Formats: sequence, C-alpha cells, structure tokens
Amino acid sequence: METKPASRADQMGYTLIEILMSMLIVGIMVTGLVSGFMQTHKQAEWSAYSLAAQSLAMQPLEQARGAKWDQYATPPVDQLWNTNFPSTSNILDIPISGTNIVYATNRINVRWVTTNPPLKEISVETTWRFMNRGVFTNTAVTYRAPDQ
Repeated sequence: METKPASRADQMGYTLIEILMSMLIVGIMVTGLVSGFMQTHKQAEWSAYSLAAQSLAMQPLEQARGAKWDQYATPPVDQLWNTNFPSTSNILDIPISGTNIVYATNRINVRWVTTNPPLKEISVETTWRFMNRGVFTNTAVTYRAPDQ
C-alpha cells in the first residue's frame, strides 16, 4: 500500500489544542507582567512616602541644630529642651489627588548623653500610614554640643 504525501491543505493552520496552549502561555506571561508592574508601583509609592517622611523628620532636627545653646553666656542659654520641640502632625509632601492626604506625626526627644563634655542626642521619630499596610516609622538622630 502506497501512502500519499500530505497535501498542502492538510499542512496549513494550527490545531485547536495548539491555539489553546499558546493562549494559555500568553495569558500566564501577561498575568506575570501585570502583577510585577503592580508590585513595582506599590514599592515605588511606598518609597515616595518614606522619603517624604524622612524629609519631615529632618525639619525639627535642623531646628534643633540651629537652637542656641551657650553655657558660657550670662545667664547660660539652652534652647534644646523637649518643651521647645512639641510633637506635631503634618501632611506628607507627596503628590495629592483627591483624598490621598497622608498625615505624619513627629515626636522629638532631646536627652543628655554626657554632661562633661556636654553633649545631647536629638532624635525625631516620624510615624505615617501607608494604605492598609500599617504604620511605619522613620527615625533621624543627631548629636549636639554647645555653641563655642
């Protein structure tokens, strides 16, 4: 028995199973790309919030660096007290559209490290919320000696 070579019409086109498998593979790839994009977007947005909170934490730190502390003046001047730096709530400096206003709270703590030589630690904790993922805290710390 002699077999005929397949005609050109028999070789053209794909089977239904080949089409379904290729659509499945493309669907898996698109799902992976979209979920990767969404995760990257959330991480970039969280980074923007964190950077804005760190910037907010640096503001009272700079005020504390500029405060007058002269122990040789008459009378001695020390503006580095916790009462001079109350806790504050501010809006994070992020692009705002609609209702995505995010408030952050700065808590400033000034404590003595040593009295001889005089040295104080100034720490600022900024707490803020990100979506429904909880509360995050940025901390900035510096040390300060009296004016010379």
